Amino acid sequence: MKYGFRANLIIENKVILELKAIQEIHHIHKAQINTYTKLTNCKVGLIINFNSILLTKGIYRWII
Repeated sequence: MKYGFRANLIIENKVILELKAIQEIHHIHKAQINTYTKLTNCKVGLIINFNSILLTKGIYRWII
């Protein structure tokens, strides 16, 4: 069995975008973006949750 990851978007090998439509961002989602940034050597990761009243409240930024 082969395992891998699938980031939603990788922008110019610098930023990883993980797009969600969930009630709230949990620790598992933060661990996911942390893993993605480490595996790809990207410095910035963003989780954007579209299921929030204000989009600005649904953004989590991870910087190494």
